[in-house]
Amino acid sequence: MATVLALSGSPSPASRTARLAELAAADLRARGHRVHSLALRELPAEPLLAARTADPSIARAVRLVAEADALVVATPIYQAAYSGLLKVFLDLLPRHGLEGKPVLPLATGGSAAHVLALDYALRPVLTALGAQVAPGRYVLDRELGTAPDGAAFLAGDSAAALAGTVARFASALAGTAQLAAA
Repeated sequence: MATVLALSGSPSPASRTARLAELAAADLRARGHRVHSLALRELPAEPLLAARTADPSIARAVRLVAEADALVVATPIYQAAYSGLLKVFLDLLPRHGLEGKPVLPLATGGSAAHVLALDYALRPVLTALGAQVAPGRYVLDRELGTAPDGAAFLAGDSAAALAGTVARFASALAGTAQLAAA
């Protein structure tokens, strides 16, 4: 099975985006994949912004990306674009830092007006880094909730839609399906 790194590009400590990434990660774990999570907001700001890749925390994060077989990249959408935090981190990766890696993009946002940000903002950057970008999923903030036990959940049709997206990605990781743009 694959080793998957789930990146959360949200700067918020109470992040819906991180909850979405964790839902996808839990599904992938249930399918037998090894999944590690990395919240980019936990990286030290000064070395991150100064692109000091020799900093131990930054070097470890870049190494986790390099060692992963695949990635889940989750971001909130602000002003029709992925988060600046994610952008700063992606800029630290080598030119072909995602070469051949399957990547599942996920996004959260307050309005359906930003649904195309996955394809028109995030996908080109991931592709430029060499990723094999899977069809992603955009989820409205209001569809993400937290159960009394603290577990994240998706409301309405979003749960089934995310499950289908992750299932297709998992099939591609297992070699039983091709990644293809939606």
